[in-house]
Amino acid sequence: MNDAHFHLVVNHLPIIIPIVSLIVLVIGLLIKSEAVKRTSYLLFMITGITTVLAFSSGEGAEEMAENLPGVTEYLIHEHEEKAELFSLMSYVLSFVSLLALLANWKQNKFSKWLLIIVSTLAILVIIIGREVGTTGGEIRHTEIRKNTKNPPIRSEERDE
Repeated sequence: MNDAHFHLVVNHLPIIIPIVSLIVLVIGLLIKSEAVKRTSYLLFMITGITTVLAFSSGEGAEEMAENLPGVTEYLIHEHEEKAELFSLMSYVLSFVSLLALLANWKQNKFSKWLLIIVSTLAILVIIIGREVGTTGGEIRHTEIRKNTKNPPIRSEERDE
């Protein structure tokens, strides 16, 4: 498995896991289960670990992709910039989730504030993650680029 392949395998995890984690957190709030909330905090912490994997493999993927036809430095740069912000936010989310887990476990009075902070950070990470995923996809998927000069032919048009 080369660097580009590894990046493609792991890059979806830090985008998907916060969505799943937030759903688990909402369920924990709805059913008033501290154990379910703690599970969501652990999942948010896993986001940071998977972010390290995706971010650290990005450079090797760039080296392989930059010489491919249709891949521009601009597209790679846009993806890199968004990935840097996403990584930072994911690491902050993971760290605050660790604090929230410990506060919840010790039934600290700050746990409710940390819950709000984690929820807010999670929403931000999900929004930024969408941008990272889109800019990453645009590198090789011309059909999702905003300024595509030659849009893909729809199947209905091929039959005519």
